[in-house]
Amino acid sequence: MNKQVRVRFAPSPTGPLHIGGVRTALYNYLFAKQKQGSFILRIEDTDQSRWVPGTEEYIREALSWCGIKPDEGVVEGGPHAPYRQSERKEIYAQYAQQLVDAGHAYYAFDTEEALEAMRERLKAGGVAVPQYNAITRMQMQNSLTLTPEEVKTKIEKGEPYVIRLKVPRKEEIRLQDMVRGWVMVHSSTIDDKVVMKSDGMPTYHLANVVDDHLMEITHVIRGEEWLPSAPLHVLLYRFFGWEDSMPAFAHLPLLLKPDGNGKLSKRDAKKHGFPVFPLAWLGPDGEDLMGFREEGYLPEAFINFLALLGWNPGTEQELFSMDELITAFSIERINKAGARFDIQKAHWFNQQYMKNRTDEVLADDLLEFLKKEGIQSTREQAVSVCRLMKERVTFSRELWTNARYFYEPPKQYDEKIVNKKWTEEAATALGAYSTALKRYGDKISAEEAKAVLNNVLDQEGIKVGKVMQALRLAVTGEGGGPDLMDIIEVLGIPETTRRIDEALRVLKDHIKLTQ
Repeated sequence: MNKQVRVRFAPSPTGPLHIGGVRTALYNYLFAKQKQGSFILRIEDTDQSRWVPGTEEYIREALSWCGIKPDEGVVEGGPHAPYRQSERKEIYAQYAQQLVDAGHAYYAFDTEEALEAMRERLKAGGVAVPQYNAITRMQMQNSLTLTPEEVKTKIEKGEPYVIRLKVPRKEEIRLQDMVRGWVMVHSSTIDDKVVMKSDGMPTYHLANVVDDHLMEITHVIRGEEWLPSAPLHVLLYRFFGWEDSMPAFAHLPLLLKPDGNGKLSKRDAKKHGFPVFPLAWLGPDGEDLMGFREEGYLPEAFINFLALLGWNPGTEQELFSMDELITAFSIERINKAGARFDIQKAHWFNQQYMKNRTDEVLADDLLEFLKKEGIQSTREQAVSVCRLMKERVTFSRELWTNARYFYEPPKQYDEKIVNKKWTEEAATALGAYSTALKRYGDKISAEEAKAVLNNVLDQEGIKVGKVMQALRLAVTGEGGGPDLMDIIEVLGIPETTRRIDEALRVLKDHIKLTQ
């Protein structure tokens, strides 16, 4: 295909954007940018009964957070505006009428009661899946069974009707999918889908095909759930005479539950306590759903994680910037099988991106958390804390929650460490170390702090292994963390010695005699 690549992401504003939808948008975006093409955001809001306030804005904000920027869309504009389907009603009516005039569609006046009676009749006859199709259409109230005069009269009287596609009875419909290869469906399995509803709005099928044609879409990359509709869309392209310009199709694999059984849903998120939406959502009905952004994931980590759910680069590389993804992406390497959702892998990606962020950038996050807690900190100290902690955290909030001891003295001490390591020998060494540190000024380097400790232990005749856990306990209240001497350097001598002296006072009755 020699045309400029044009792809579209076409969500419906019926609720928050699931990460499966974000992945569809991402794959479209990567493909378009790799081919120097255009990525279009189209809002498919023809089903007004399911429209939910705020979702269109949510979709745009989610894509923006992910770094996915449309070239054309409702906000961006473009040569094929409007990009909101509810504003294109007249266009669809014109093409629906064209199908009727060409004999590829027909008016159907059937009431709900008549449709239900037809289904029950077919079920009673042993038909498992009743359909309005090439056989049953001839028993219903439509422009194929009524005279032209009867049809005209019904329309003039304002009787409600839909327009249905006239699907051929015996025909094999073929399409080549870029992910799945050749797909073949017999037309007898397809019912006469409604293409124009009684309210004058098109169904997805008609609006989708008309818009893709008019907007010159070259590739339709969408979820696997739309694969059963693809043969119907092929028929529409043929009926309109657009087969030569029909886009290439690629249907993406499903995102599966963590155990691999079934499609990932918001119920799984609530059950297991992880997000499946890019942003948090508080719906008009009070529905409250967690989001990757609000849970502390970095957008670049989220995108990297999502890109590899269903696609692999064919190499050992796992970390990709957006530009690297654009370069490496290929539809040919999209998997056919569903991709199992693993939240631990998402954690891992976030850890890697946290490690790769500069101390200065992370310090901005830490200072924001400290501000909310009403805690003062110099930027220099915040940068130092981030340098020590970033290898040990998954989310930026943990720069505060896991490192409170840099800003608050211990309120309690790890009981296991106290019982095991707080000995008379350790207390003696800590007292001597505090006294030795006080001979210096306010600041001390990690190397100097270590040298002072070694001198004290040599003088006291105590091995370092007998003291280090107790010293860490006195300074932080915990049993683990970054290098203790680095912590002491950040805290400074006055704060370090104050904490040692306080621990000696509080824990004096807990001394375990050296065996």
